[in-house]
Amino acid sequence: QVQVVESGGGLVQAGGSLRLSCAASGRTFRTYTMGWFRQAPGKEREFVAAINWSGGSTYYADSVKGRFIISRENAKNTVYLQMNSLKPEDTAVYYCATGTSLVPSGKSYDYDYWGQGTQVTVSS
Repeated sequence: QVQVVESGGGLVQAGGSLRLSCAASGRTFRTYTMGWFRQAPGKEREFVAAINWSGGSTYYADSVKGRFIISRENAKNTVYLQMNSLKPEDTAVYYCATGTSLVPSGKSYDYDYWGQGTQVTVSS
């Protein structure tokens, strides 16, 4: 089993920034990619960003490209999501997940273990 824990969510004004953290532990030998997804009330879960664990290649949703940055810190088994220029429409529960894809994937079915989610609220 893989344990995934997110942190860093909170309330921020439009135009502000937040950095989310995601730590994975346990049986992670099949984990090659880690990704961030989000789900707003009444909406479907959508892809945000993903990163390859070893090579560091990244993939972003068009809605966050140029504003969000995903990165990794291998020594801490941790990935980060730096969110800048936040908009009210970014308000959602953000989930971190581990996947077996060899390339960064934006498909939720490529991910197997998910964190509990962290709330991000952007006020106008």
